[in-house]
Amino acid sequence: MAITHKTGRRKNSVARVYLKEGNGNITINGKEAKVYFPTDVLQYKLQQAFLLTNTTGQFDVNVNVFGGGTTGQVEAIRLAIAKALVSLNEENKAVLKPQGLLTRDSRMVERKKFGQKKARKRFQFSKR
Repeated sequence: MAITHKTGRRKNSVARVYLKEGNGNITINGKEAKVYFPTDVLQYKLQQAFLLTNTTGQFDVNVNVFGGGTTGQVEAIRLAIAKALVSLNEENKAVLKPQGLLTRDSRMVERKKFGQKKARKRFQFSKR
């Protein structure tokens, strides 16, 4: 089997995932997944696509991710892994799509406007 390459995005995070047959090792930016994402919630999101498709431990994953915070990065990785699993086996789409793993979450931070303190917050108004 050749290496499958897919990209996932979330907020300002961009993840490039390389999937190949193996024994379940996940490497993120040269570090082990448990070191890069120490909390249980983030580790679950990382494994979610594999758990739903019953392919846990069948693929080695190498990830390059940059930008954003930890949650944005892990959700970008999750999207890319789900896309890669669908490209390997089209039957996985029926399992992953209802769970929302194939949908790119396009919500971004609203930009700051001039004449205001933040995106929507105004400077304090003084009548006198």
